[in-house]
Amino acid sequence: MLNRIKDFLLDRDARPGAEGGHTGDELHLAAAALMVEAARMDDGLDEPERQRIAELVRWRFDLTEEEAATLVEAAEREAAGASGNYRFTATIRQRCSDAERVQLVELLWDIVYADDKLHDLEASLLRRISGLLYVSDRDSGLARRRVLQRHGLSEDEA
Repeated sequence: MLNRIKDFLLDRDARPGAEGGHTGDELHLAAAALMVEAARMDDGLDEPERQRIAELVRWRFDLTEEEAATLVEAAEREAAGASGNYRFTATIRQRCSDAERVQLVELLWDIVYADDKLHDLEASLLRRISGLLYVSDRDSGLARRRVLQRHGLSEDEA
């Protein structure tokens, strides 16, 4: 897996994809890049946020620690060079079911609540990304509530 991720990142022209589709590695990179963007919204990506992203991608994509760290590093580079989130959301929208897209939105809520606070820019980004992923406001709100419960926060506190 690690070699596939490294090969994928080093050779952009040789990315395999079935009939113009996206590979699993592209999907993982797109999801991780959105997580990095969400973490950056409150003035930068700090080490606890980076570690939380690594934990989530390791769990969600069944990666080793080394693979997760490589993916997060690649996602940081991709997100820094991106002019918007459309490319990432399009990849996810094309390859993921409705339920998987809602799960991703929940992961993004988890990232923005890593510091137990929601900043206005984070909330705005999540609304925008949810829309680009075709996740309804209702489903995004339910995902947010699940994250708040896990973090032990009430909606008044958040």
